[in-house]
Amino acid sequence: MNEDQFNTSLRKFLKQVGVTSQREIEKAVRDAIAAGTIKGHEKLKAKVVLTIDSVGLAHEVSDEIELG
Repeated sequence: MNEDQFNTSLRKFLKQVGVTSQREIEKAVRDAIAAGTIKGHEKLKAKVVLTIDSVGLAHEVSDEIELG
């Protein structure tokens, strides 16, 4: 395995996940506020599941996102 190539590829993947996830969360929250589904001061329970089937990875991260 080429450690440098692996590290670069992994960082690129994680950056893409972070940026696209943030955009999607922001859009969903704004849409929910506009629709009246939420008020805008809640704490939202969030969960991300990362899987890589070929290596048997299933990693879950759960936390809350505070709106204010």
